[in-house]
Amino acid sequence: MTQKSILVKDLKFSYNQKDKNAPLVLSIDELEILNGEKVFLYGPSGHGKSTLLNILAGVLEVKNGLVEVLGNDLHAISQGSRDHLRGENVGYIFQIFNLIPYLNIKENIVLPCLINKLRAEGIDFHAQADELIKTLGLSDHAHKNVTDLSIGQQQRVAAARALIGNPKLIIADEPTSSLDEKNTSEFMNLLLSEWEKRKFTLVFVSHDTNLKKYFQRTISLPEINKI
Repeated sequence: MTQKSILVKDLKFSYNQKDKNAPLVLSIDELEILNGEKVFLYGPSGHGKSTLLNILAGVLEVKNGLVEVLGNDLHAISQGSRDHLRGENVGYIFQIFNLIPYLNIKENIVLPCLINKLRAEGIDFHAQADELIKTLGLSDHAHKNVTDLSIGQQQRVAAARALIGNPKLIIADEPTSSLDEKNTSEFMNLLLSEWEKRKFTLVFVSHDTNLKKYFQRTISLPEINKI
């Protein structure tokens, strides 16, 4: 039986979970994403997309409901354990790229492996970074600071940083929102080419429904979020 990468049941979340009368941001009866799936999670602004991603990444703690990520019940483990789980097994592509401006491309890409030693275990992450730089068409810029790159190039660096170390789960939060149509198409093709090679679980969030053509399954957050 195919295992679940993400399982959410009876989730209720507010930003003041101690107050029973605090307004809910999320109320999800059930959400399942299988290992190796690529899923497009759609929702307009204000429907809790980033909140849900921060819960799945273990940044926000949930008091009500079940959230399992890569077989771990996030409520049953400590904040430190959630941080380790995220650092070792989750790649996060941010809407705002969060690159380190004083580092060059390769230094930005390998950073997760330097911070989280288990993420680098058993691989030559410097060689993997070189391969990602080549695959993403950045070889001519490898020693540039990221501030000298175009927006499209910076997004590719952000994707490579998320992919380094073979994470089991990639979370992408509106990663194409700053890109034009050409760069969006190139970015999606590169990201999904890496998915074909590695078959990580991909949860890609956007308000742009034109992107759903790239995915096996589309989930509408407004439909599953019962607030």
